[in-house]
Amino acid sequence: MFVAPPGYQPIYNPRIPYLGPIYGGLRDGSSIYLQGSTPENMTRFFINLLCGEAESSDVALHFNPRFDGWDKVVFNTRQNNSWDSEDKVRSMPFSKGRAFEMVIMITSHGYQVKVDGKDFHTFQHRLPVERVRAMHIAGDVSIQTINVIGVSPESPTCDFVMGGQPVYNPPVPYSNMIPGGMFPKRTIIVRGMVSHGANGLSINFKVSRSRDIAFHMNPRVKQGIVVRNSMIGGRWGQEDRQLSTNPFREGQYFDVSLIRRISRCF
Repeated sequence: MFVAPPGYQPIYNPRIPYLGPIYGGLRDGSSIYLQGSTPENMTRFFINLLCGEAESSDVALHFNPRFDGWDKVVFNTRQNNSWDSEDKVRSMPFSKGRAFEMVIMITSHGYQVKVDGKDFHTFQHRLPVERVRAMHIAGDVSIQTINVIGVSPESPTCDFVMGGQPVYNPPVPYSNMIPGGMFPKRTIIVRGMVSHGANGLSINFKVSRSRDIAFHMNPRVKQGIVVRNSMIGGRWGQEDRQLSTNPFREGQYFDVSLIRRISRCF
């Protein structure tokens, strides 16, 4: 039986302030996925990627949204207990009292931050990302999910994370059972790239021992839409096409996080 290493196990509803290790460290191709919310009276919070497992360790990335009348997000690093020069972005991707999804993608250039599917800022590396060993989160924020992807020393990227168990470079079309099935807050993360000339792709959650599809996600690249649907008894339901943006484009990488939020349907 395969047992996923600790670094692939999602962390649900951690107590804030949170301080925890990143098993295996980070490298080019790794990603950190966070799902959370901010209170109505939010003033600021921070996410630090630490070069050790103590709060006093060097900080390779300091991400610090501040609602202080001059709303901004501050990026920085800390070495030998001394902060470096701040990189200020005078824009605020968070709203008070609202939920958010955030991805920190590690590239050869820096930390590429996306909030709610939109590129926000890339903070260039000042300290080697290989030094990162832990994450520290504190301030006015609640976190529901933390998931670190692509931390295996054997493989720098993880193409498919299912319930904490990574699957590398699966053949397409790919079909497999979901161990333990789906349950509230279970997260499946798919990372891939849309081929040049692609018309579309699909991700289906099928009901065991039947042909029913509980969830059908069908990005149609040429049309610029993402269709969601279900099929019961051989009949498709009404399509849901409402999305403000289409994140799937030819020749571009994507990260899809599928989170079961309710306890009915499948």
